[in-house]
Amino acid sequence: MRALQSIGVIGAILGALTLSGTPAHAKDMVFTSWGGTTQDAQKQSWAVPFSKQSGVTVLQDGPTDYGKLKAMVESGKPAWTVVDVENDFAVKAGKDGLLEPLDFSIIDKSTLDPRFVTPYSVGSFYYSFVLGFNKDQFGKKTPKSWADLFDLKTFPGKRTLYKWSAPGVLELALLADGVAPNALYPLDLDRAFKKLDTIKSSIVWWSGGAQSQQLLVSGEAPIGMFWNGRIDAIRKSGVDVGVSWEQNLAAADALVVPKGVADKDTAMRFIAFASSAQAQADFARASGYAPINLGSKALMKPEEAAALPDSHSQGQITLDMAYWAEHRDAVAKRWYEWQGK
Repeated sequence: MRALQSIGVIGAILGALTLSGTPAHAKDMVFTSWGGTTQDAQKQSWAVPFSKQSGVTVLQDGPTDYGKLKAMVESGKPAWTVVDVENDFAVKAGKDGLLEPLDFSIIDKSTLDPRFVTPYSVGSFYYSFVLGFNKDQFGKKTPKSWADLFDLKTFPGKRTLYKWSAPGVLELALLADGVAPNALYPLDLDRAFKKLDTIKSSIVWWSGGAQSQQLLVSGEAPIGMFWNGRIDAIRKSGVDVGVSWEQNLAAADALVVPKGVADKDTAMRFIAFASSAQAQADFARASGYAPINLGSKALMKPEEAAALPDSHSQGQITLDMAYWAEHRDAVAKRWYEWQGK
């Protein structure tokens, strides 16, 4: 589960919602995401132009909270119209009856990366976990693989990993231990935790993207796993950090519609717009995350596309969301017990 980065509910939302929690005006909808620079990019690339095109006011809320989403659905009056969630949650929530099936007569799924399309969700964007490192800390030594993340002798210091039980850390531990990409699933949890034990005392956990950046740039944790967009943002700021795309781990966020939403048509039209080639290209340009529309890359300059995960597809490993959707709770239980030991 992602860290809940508090961005608050903007005043416009408070004024636009009735006491029942539903949008007060037929021309309003609420888009909920994770906050920070990612939601800023979603707002500018999707919400603002969609409003101009449709006349629908797109209010912003966040951060995404799965417990709150479930409670809204159970109440029968979800206040959120479209929500950005992690892809494994989308798969499970669809099976659990928490989501509206998408209307693919409105949303053109033929233009979308099929890895990130289900009956209840389409990709919001896709990202990769990559190996990042502080060049100043290691001099001429250049980490290249996940195995180097576990090499405390050659690359000394703290390492930073994603704190939450989600696809990524267990997979990279198995890859570092020699498991072939096509043999990752079902995950060998005993082997993964045994490998992680070898660096456990050197791990500094990050729970949000900004924190991961700070740890890397400051040198507090000079090597670790990062969302590729966060590395790209550091580089754009003028800090020369290193990155390895070897066996980068691809996953996606997803756009979903809570079950029982008042205006399904507007929700579908918003998702159709947000997943269109131009809107996805605009978001990718602003965020450093890859578009899920197969036509978006043609709308971008080569130098803009070079830092995106879909420009590093050779050796890329797509994380298995069906596995995670089925085993999410069991893996989480063991994950947090291990962290606490």
